[in-house]
Amino acid sequence: MKILVINAGSSSLKFQLFDMTNESVIAKGNCEKIGLDGSFIGYKTTGDKKEVKVSLPNHTVAIAKVFEVLTDKNEGVIKSVDEISAVGHRFVQGGWLFDKSCLIDEKALSDLEKLTDLSPLHAKANMAGVKGCLNVMKNTPQVAVFDTSFHASMPAKAYMYGIKYEDYEKYHVRRYGFHGTSHRYVTGEVASLLGKKPEDIKVITVHIGNGSSITAVEHGKSVDTTMGLTPLEGLVMGTRSGDLDPSVVSYLAEKKGMSATQVVNYLNKECGILGVSGVSSDMREINSAIKEGNARARLALDMLIYKVKKYIGSYLAVLGGADAIVFTGGIGENQEDLREEALEGMEYCGIEIDKEKNNNLPRGTTEEISTKNSKIRVFRIPTDEEKLIARDTMALVK
Repeated sequence: MKILVINAGSSSLKFQLFDMTNESVIAKGNCEKIGLDGSFIGYKTTGDKKEVKVSLPNHTVAIAKVFEVLTDKNEGVIKSVDEISAVGHRFVQGGWLFDKSCLIDEKALSDLEKLTDLSPLHAKANMAGVKGCLNVMKNTPQVAVFDTSFHASMPAKAYMYGIKYEDYEKYHVRRYGFHGTSHRYVTGEVASLLGKKPEDIKVITVHIGNGSSITAVEHGKSVDTTMGLTPLEGLVMGTRSGDLDPSVVSYLAEKKGMSATQVVNYLNKECGILGVSGVSSDMREINSAIKEGNARARLALDMLIYKVKKYIGSYLAVLGGADAIVFTGGIGENQEDLREEALEGMEYCGIEIDKEKNNNLPRGTTEEISTKNSKIRVFRIPTDEEKLIARDTMALVK
């Protein structure tokens, strides 16, 4: 069975084609700058990775280009789109309507449209990916896999905000959480490493990338997470502010002459690591600036590390201890000083890092970085959200 996984963003579209007999990736790529000047598609099929400039005015054209690449006579990996058994789509927001992955039928499409207010940019892009596929392969099953569904298991005391209950009921204002596919994937992986089932462990999963979140997992289910109604809440991120006093919005609106919507956009796109450092949202550039003595870059990293430590400590309290802590995501996987400093001084919690091993990890591998004496085991596990989406898709269409 071949499964195509689509991850559509506001101006991008990533794809991977899996052969599910062994879960191997037989083609992958991304369409960039959709609807903008300078659009292109980068992909790897049978040969070396290629990048081709091409007009991509919308997601429908981008999807068509993806199928053109996959079925190319010389470099394609399939002869026809009919070889694709199903398509799995990443959806950022499942809201209050979807607590698990689902087949996309007319009712699901109608329900998905109701969620656009919660995540307008992501929702429109996700829907465009589905419609683009349906335009080319009307009879092929389409599946939606939600970032939020893993967190649907949170108890009310964790997901509720202290607002009037009537407004929660009417407007569905609550913590939904995100990065659920990543947190669920690494939970399954660490359970295997511990020789246990996910439902038999307590684990704290730390996904640190341009967007970051931490989740407390008990018995294989999310019981708390750092992101909220939107991905803005929680840790300091690449361009997102993370946690702040809600009054900051009205205060900045008054001082900067902005509307509330403009301030939220500012908090999402101009703040975080970028805003504090004044350098970049890219951690590689932040690290270079730190080496050059840039104090604001160092402050931005310190703020991120502090928040990671703070949430790990709070989730140890929520869980009553943990069997493991897992670092994943682009930064979580590759920045050794973040892992070390975030857990520094937590020996009293039973956490002890093997600093030499942590500082010399090969790239892209699953590794344990705790000492033999550590009561809580610590791992670096590369995430694979696309593989999890493919697994969910296959399970549903079977």
